[in-house]
Amino acid sequence: MLRFLGYLFAAGTILGMGVVIATVYVIWDASKDLPDYEQLANYEPSVMTRVHAANGALLAEYAKERRLYIPIDAIPAPLINAFVSAEDKNFYQHAGVDWQGVARAVVTNFKNFSSGKRLVGASTITQQVAKNFLLSSERTFDRKLKEALLSGKIEKAYSKHQILELYLNEIYLGLGSYGVAAASLNYFGKSLAELSLPEMAYLAALPKGPNNYHPFKAPDKAVERRNWVIDRMVANGYVKSDVAKKAQASKFEVRPRPFGAQLFAAEYFAEEVRRQAFEIYGEKKLYEGGLSIRTTLDPQMQVWARKALVDGLVAYDRRHGWRGPVKTIDVQGDWGEPLGAISAPSDIGRWRLSVVLEVGAKQARIGLQPGRLEDGSIVKERTTGVIPLVEASWAAPADDPDRKITKVSQVLNVGDVVYVAEAGTPKTWKLMQIPGVEGAIVAMNPHTGRVHAMVGGFSYSLSQFNRAIQAQRQPGSSFKPFVYAAALDNGYTPSSVIVDAPIEIAQGRSGKTWRPKNYGGRFYGPSTLRIGIERSRNVMTVQLAQDMGMDVVAEYGRRFGIYDNMPQVLSMSLGAGETSLIRMTAAFGMLVNGGREIKPTLIDRIQDRRGKTIYKHDGRECADCAADTWEEQPEPVLADDRAPITNPHTAYQIVSMLEGVVERGTAKIVKAVGKPLGGKTGTTNDEKDAWFVGFAPDLAVGVYIGFDKPQPMGKKSTGGDLAAPVFRDFMTMALKEKSAIPFRVPSGINFVPINSTTGKRAQLGDEKVILEAFKPGESPPEDIYVIGGETLSESIEPTGTLTSGTGGLY
Repeated sequence: MLRFLGYLFAAGTILGMGVVIATVYVIWDASKDLPDYEQLANYEPSVMTRVHAANGALLAEYAKERRLYIPIDAIPAPLINAFVSAEDKNFYQHAGVDWQGVARAVVTNFKNFSSGKRLVGASTITQQVAKNFLLSSERTFDRKLKEALLSGKIEKAYSKHQILELYLNEIYLGLGSYGVAAASLNYFGKSLAELSLPEMAYLAALPKGPNNYHPFKAPDKAVERRNWVIDRMVANGYVKSDVAKKAQASKFEVRPRPFGAQLFAAEYFAEEVRRQAFEIYGEKKLYEGGLSIRTTLDPQMQVWARKALVDGLVAYDRRHGWRGPVKTIDVQGDWGEPLGAISAPSDIGRWRLSVVLEVGAKQARIGLQPGRLEDGSIVKERTTGVIPLVEASWAAPADDPDRKITKVSQVLNVGDVVYVAEAGTPKTWKLMQIPGVEGAIVAMNPHTGRVHAMVGGFSYSLSQFNRAIQAQRQPGSSFKPFVYAAALDNGYTPSSVIVDAPIEIAQGRSGKTWRPKNYGGRFYGPSTLRIGIERSRNVMTVQLAQDMGMDVVAEYGRRFGIYDNMPQVLSMSLGAGETSLIRMTAAFGMLVNGGREIKPTLIDRIQDRRGKTIYKHDGRECADCAADTWEEQPEPVLADDRAPITNPHTAYQIVSMLEGVVERGTAKIVKAVGKPLGGKTGTTNDEKDAWFVGFAPDLAVGVYIGFDKPQPMGKKSTGGDLAAPVFRDFMTMALKEKSAIPFRVPSGINFVPINSTTGKRAQLGDEKVILEAFKPGESPPEDIYVIGGETLSESIEPTGTLTSGTGGLY
C-alpha cells in the first residue's frame, strides 16, 4: 500500500512538474513575440482636426475617428469612478489581472453555460489597454495569455493614472466617438466638466457594446444600463444612495452633434479651409493629426454676406417667373408622411417645404413639412398655414413673366409641394422657389488679405461648387480700373482726354474686324479718364490700352494677381479673360490699401496637437514682442513687408475715380449706404455675367451673379442692376455700426478744381466742376491732347453719335 502511494506520489510529482514545465514553456513561448509595451509612452492617437472662426467659435471638425485627447488631470473624478465601477471595480488593487474577477467569472460562466445564458468576461481596464493598443481582437487562448502577460508589464511600467488616460482616450463609445471627450460632445454637446452624473454613467455604460445601448435604437436598455452603472457607483462608495436615486429618475436625453460645418451659412468657407489644409498637410495629418486651425471667418459678417447674396438671387429669380412646384403628392389621409420623406437643403435658413392642401382665389392653405426626431422618425404633429395672394402674386409663369396674377389658383394646385418662408405674421407664409441663377460674395480685409466672409452659392447642400474661388468667369468692366492704373503710372492723369468714337480693329490672322461699342450703342466724343471709368466707356478703354500698349496692361493684370499670363489682345482690356471673384476682390483691396500686395487667406494660423504653431499667414517676426516686462520702451513696430504693386498716389487716384462711380456713375444705387465707398460694375456680352467689386477704406467686397452654364440673364441684367444691390445690402449691414471713415489720402496729393468734361483747370462754382486728385508735380494741362484725336484748347462737348457694331463687354 505504501509502495502504491509512493508510486502515486511520484507520478503526481512528475505530472505536476510536467504541467509546470508545460506552463512555463507556454508562457515563455508566448513571451517571445510580445509587442513592445514601451511604445505606449509614445502613444499618439488619431485625433480630429478642429477648425475655428476668428472669434473662437467652432466652425468644423474633420476626422476618421472623432477623438479629442484629454489629459487625465482634465477628466472629472466622477467620470473616472463611473468607468472603474462599470468595467473594473478592483482596478486600483490588482496588478493587471483581477484574479478574484477571473474566479468569479469562471463560476458565473459555469452557471450561465448550464442555463444557456451569455458568458461574461473578466478583462480589466489594463487588459483592455493591452488588447486595444497592442493586440488583435481575436478570441483565442494565445491572445488572452499575451494580454495577461502584457497587462502585468504595463502595470509595472505605468501608473494607474497613465493607464486610465490611455484607456479613456482610446475606447470607442459609439456615434463615431473615440474617447470620453469626443463622446461627451457628440452625445450631449457638452465638455467633460459640464456632464451630469446620469450622463457620465451612460458614457460608462457604453464600452461593452455601444449599439446594445444606442440612445435611439434601444433607449430602454440604455436607461437600464445607465442605472446599473449608478448602482455600481453606490456599491463602490463613489455616490450616496439619495443622489443615485435622483440620477436614476432623471430624464434620458441625448442630443447628437452634427459633423462638418457647425456655423450657419459657413459651409463653403469650411470646405475651402479643409481643401487648403489637405493640400498643405495631406490626408493623414488633416484627419488624424489633431490640428487646430484658426480661420479668418467673422461669423456675423458671414451671415450678412449670405443674406445679401440670397436676397439678390431671389429678387432676380422672381422677376423671371414661376417654374412650378418641386413635385406633386397625394394629400388624402396623412400628408405629413410623404411630405416628410422629401429631402430639402439643410442650409437655406427659414425656408420650409410645404404641400398645398386647399387653394382658392385669395389664399392657399398649406401643410408644413414635419420635423424628425433624433431616431429619424417623422414627428406626429402637423402644422398648417396660409399663402395669401399678396405673397404669391409675383409667381407669373416663367414663359410669361409679365402676366398679372390675380388669383392664387392661377399659380398653385392641391398637392403641389412648394417652398415657403415666414411672412411676418402668424401662420402666414411667402411662396418661394430655389433660384436658377447662382452667385458668390467675398468680403476681405484689404490690408491683410484676411477673408472675413465668403459665400460660394445659394446652397452648399444643393451644389458644392464654390463660385467665389472655383468659378472662372469674365470680369467685364470690373477689370477697367487696372487699365487706368497702368495709364496713371505711365504719364497719364485723371484729366487726360480720350476720344470716345467708333474704331475698327483688325484681329490678326483671322482677318475679322472688331468694332467695340459702349453699352447702349452710343459714342460720346472726347472725355476725361475719370468720365471713362465712371460711365464705364468701352471704346475709351480700348483706345487707352491701344495707346499705351497691351504689354503694359498685361503686366498690371499680373501684378495685381488677376491673371497669371494675360493674352496681349485688346479685348482683354475690357475684361474678356477669365478669372475668379476672390482674385478680383484682392486686386481691388490692393487699390484701396495704397498699392501694396496682399494674398487672400482663409487661415490665420495652424497648430499641431501639442499647440505648436506650424503655419502663420502673417510671417513677420517681432523680436521686441518677447520682452518680459515693460521698462518704458516704445511699442513694438512690425515692418510692412507687403511688396509695392503700384504708386500709392496712383492707387488713390483710382480709388477717387471709383468713388465717382458710386457718386455719379454706373453704381449710384450704392450711394444709399451713406458711407464713403468706391467700386466698379462689370457686365459681359449678352448679360451672361454681372459683377460689382468695391470697397470701404477697410473692407473690400466682390459680388458675382450668373448661371453656372453661361446664358443670357436678360436685358438690363448688368452689374449695376444685379450685383451692386447685393454689395449695397451687405455694406449697409457690415458698416451700420462703423463711422463714416473717408478714404486715406497719401501725402503729396493735390486737389485741383477741373472741368469734368474737358479736364482743364476751372474755378470752384463753375458748371461741371469737380476736385480732381493730382500727383505731386502734376496739374491740369493748358492744352489737351486727345488720345485718338488732336490738340484742342477749346471746351469739348459730347457728340452723342450713334453707330452699329459687333458688341463687346461693358
